[in-house]
Amino acid sequence: EGRETRLRVVLRVRPLTCTETRRGDRRVVHSLGNGTVHVSADRHDATFGFSAVFDVGASQEAVFEGSGMRELVEMAIDGFSCTVFAFGQTGSGKTYTLMGPLGQSEAPELLGLMQRSFACLLEQSRSHGTGLVLSASYLEIYNEQVRDLLSAVPPRTLPLRWSKARGFYVENQLSVDFESLEAIIELLLQGSQRRRTCAHALNEHSSRSHAVLTVHIRSRAVSVITLQGKPPQPSACPGKQGTLCFVDLAGSERVKDTGSTGELSVEANNINRSLLALGHCISLLAKARGKRTHIPYRDSKLTRLLARSLGGPGVTLMVACISPSSRCLSETLSTLHYASRARRVTTRP
Repeated sequence: EGRETRLRVVLRVRPLTCTETRRGDRRVVHSLGNGTVHVSADRHDATFGFSAVFDVGASQEAVFEGSGMRELVEMAIDGFSCTVFAFGQTGSGKTYTLMGPLGQSEAPELLGLMQRSFACLLEQSRSHGTGLVLSASYLEIYNEQVRDLLSAVPPRTLPLRWSKARGFYVENQLSVDFESLEAIIELLLQGSQRRRTCAHALNEHSSRSHAVLTVHIRSRAVSVITLQGKPPQPSACPGKQGTLCFVDLAGSERVKDTGSTGELSVEANNINRSLLALGHCISLLAKARGKRTHIPYRDSKLTRLLARSLGGPGVTLMVACISPSSRCLSETLSTLHYASRARRVTTRP
């Protein structure tokens, strides 16, 4: 607590798709073990290191256990503000890593970080002597508008405010209490089905917005006071309030590669603009504290919402997702450089 802590950055490499294999794409990313990957292609030969690397054969469970996600859940219960966000090119496996194929309850091995974290959280809640009060909120940032995915149809647009005590926050966001795994999964499904998605040349289910699901965790610690000659009496102590935030970023994309036109093109430009603002903030935060200049969080709604996670008192895990295909080399290198810079960012939980 209060000590300078680096962002934990892990890398996930998805398998080549059937389309990439039929097209004859080469695999240009190879895991070397010990958290390192090597990129080998024409005019490119580079090695990158991360906290952990999950190669093409890694299971969803291996990613959950190896990324430190279980520890993040435990810290949120202890009152810390914890965030995990997935970043990468469109079609690189971000949503799959976080959620898995939604609605596939008959295939538990495919469940993503979110469902596994919910199960871990509720298991801890049942074993927690004083109990936990759990609630969830779910929003998306679509074309620089913040929309509540749990509100009545259609999703309403919410204002983003700032206060000295809370920092940036979403005003009037709906928060729903839950007590079971089925209830929180239903909220996740409800919100995800209302999120903006569309098909294009690189992805049949491309996310057109950034989505943020936040689990609020409130606990009440109880101590026992024993007075001489009287039975022990419970006495309420200050409780803890932690958060567990999941951010599924829309994928970076090149309009000429996706074939986007009209509204899709406008969406792509807004997505890329917000990701560029995020990358700029990360680059500045990666500098030594004495050499930092002003961090422009206000450049986008996304960076405002992630301000506490990136440069504040939070604990953050970044999952960088990439394709090993030679056709995606440029975007893959961009993601790897982006993630490498993020490893130098520090917070003070």
